[in-house]
Amino acid sequence: MASQPLTITALDISGDPPQPISGKTYRLMINPAEFSHTRSICYNTRRTLGQTNNATRFSAMNPDRIAFSVVFDGTGVIPPRKDQPDDVAGQLDAMCAVIYKYQGKDHEPNHLRVGWGKLSFDCRLTTFNTTYTLFKSGGAPLRAKVELAMTGFATPQDQVLSASPSSPDLSHSVLVVAGDTLPLLCLRIYGDARYYPEVAAFNGLSSFRRLDPGTRLHFPPLA
Repeated sequence: MASQPLTITALDISGDPPQPISGKTYRLMINPAEFSHTRSICYNTRRTLGQTNNATRFSAMNPDRIAFSVVFDGTGVIPPRKDQPDDVAGQLDAMCAVIYKYQGKDHEPNHLRVGWGKLSFDCRLTTFNTTYTLFKSGGAPLRAKVELAMTGFATPQDQVLSASPSSPDLSHSVLVVAGDTLPLLCLRIYGDARYYPEVAAFNGLSSFRRLDPGTRLHFPPLA
């Protein structure tokens, strides 16, 4: 059974979910030998007054990133498919038309979907680095290696669904009730009572020790 080629497809993001654009798919002739998928988390390490150690508080989930290399061959060792040009320059141009070319209507390059096996990754291209490794006598490239890096993106609907309404990186408006104190409210919203001086200054409070019920306080997102 023939191996499934890795595909890169341009997406129309005007709707939700994004839809593939007909005729805007590039299929690799040679699948990557290596493929990396990076996940990372962003933490807030801002110090507060009197803090002796740097706290590490969750701030946000960074977009996933993928990276892989694409080999283009024009020597004839790898028989080209009918939907691919025979020469390396033509193969590069065909891929660029999908993943790199500036789209005048959208004023940006295409949003993309990388598909390979069970992987389906919606992303934006961030790096496109080409190294030519073999040439004809006249200088035309016979082989090239392209290193691609892409970062994931989420639709507005995905962002709303993934955001917690109690997240410390969102703004909050709280109506004070009897028994509330500023340190207690900071603990409830930020997970740390020591942010009360910043919240007091943000709300223009001359005293944080006594809060009048019915007062509305605003808690800014953590920097």
